[in-house]
Amino acid sequence: MLNKMLFSFVLLLCFTFSPLTFADEISARQVVEDFQNELLAIMKEGKALGFKGRYDKLDVAVKKSHDLPKIARSVVGKQWEELSAEQQAKLEQVFSQLSVSAYAHNFKDYSGEIFTFISEEEASRGGQVIHTNLHIPGERDVKFDYWMKKKADDWRINNIIADGVSDFALKRSEYASVLSKEGFDALIAKITEKIDKYAAQ
Repeated sequence: MLNKMLFSFVLLLCFTFSPLTFADEISARQVVEDFQNELLAIMKEGKALGFKGRYDKLDVAVKKSHDLPKIARSVVGKQWEELSAEQQAKLEQVFSQLSVSAYAHNFKDYSGEIFTFISEEEASRGGQVIHTNLHIPGERDVKFDYWMKKKADDWRINNIIADGVSDFALKRSEYASVLSKEGFDALIAKITEKIDKYAAQ
């Protein structure tokens, strides 16, 4: 009886601490593919949802798959450290709104688009790059490269390169310049103006 109890206890420990008892770690590729599938699903409802409806659904999907706080910090470079805690929080907030608004604006309807996986590769400092292709019927395909980094135990998108153009690099060049030449309030105003334009179109 004692041996049976000990065996049951050991078995319980194995199941308690074995990685198999936890949800399998979601790979970088899976994070990208899950996001792309959610994006396509929202596009299919795009016209019925309208901008606000698309925004609300994408807000969850984007924040789950992108490391928006890290991207917001990175796009202003070293000037981040010069901002007050209140300014940092404000920048993260409006940058998040801009990111979701851009998706809601650029992926507003569906006409048979399909994302396909091309390949994946390891990047520096433990990162990964997921190469995918967006097929748009009647138009030229667009290649999307997702640069991934782990945040805690989860993979998150840190940069997206579309047909060789880095969204991160474009934003960093613009934001750092505005922040240094015109100041924080001007940067927030420009980002807010862009958000409003996305919502109105």
